[in-house]
Amino acid sequence: MHNAYFQVELVTHFNQIRHQLPDPGHITVLHLAAEQLGVASGSGMGPPETQILALGAQRSAREYFTLTPPGRREFELAIERVEDEIIRASKLLPLQAKLYSNDQLVRQIALLAGVPDGALMLFDLETMERCFSRLAAVIQGQPAAQEGIPLDNNFAAALLILREFMHHLGFSSICILRGV
Repeated sequence: MHNAYFQVELVTHFNQIRHQLPDPGHITVLHLAAEQLGVASGSGMGPPETQILALGAQRSAREYFTLTPPGRREFELAIERVEDEIIRASKLLPLQAKLYSNDQLVRQIALLAGVPDGALMLFDLETMERCFSRLAAVIQGQPAAQEGIPLDNNFAAALLILREFMHHLGFSSICILRGV
């Protein structure tokens, strides 16, 4: 997806979420797409600050994983690369901003992690870590079906990106709203 188009899509997601909240305060919106990750942050009705990172579920799976499920070493290397890219977004993010998304992919991860479905879903870091541990068990040889997660490298990459984003940028939860 071309960056200019993705930039418009990111701001659209930000505005959709901002208008769904009664008093949004300062918010950060994460938009996890196939080829890139967008981050928009702002308050009030002004335009948000945005950043586009070279991380996306399909892109990261394609660039980092050769095995299905990913091998231990390639997964560890993917974690390092994702962390390096995510740190670029840290300058954009203010303290005390709440994290939101209306992406279907983020919703699917939350559902697989056991978050009840709803118009507003709160996916906390502890629940994220439990889901990530299930993925780690699969990478270490546990059957994916036994862990209740898909044997899909795009899913593995998306979960990795979301977990590292929340973990390294200090978000204790992400609020997931239904897309408009």
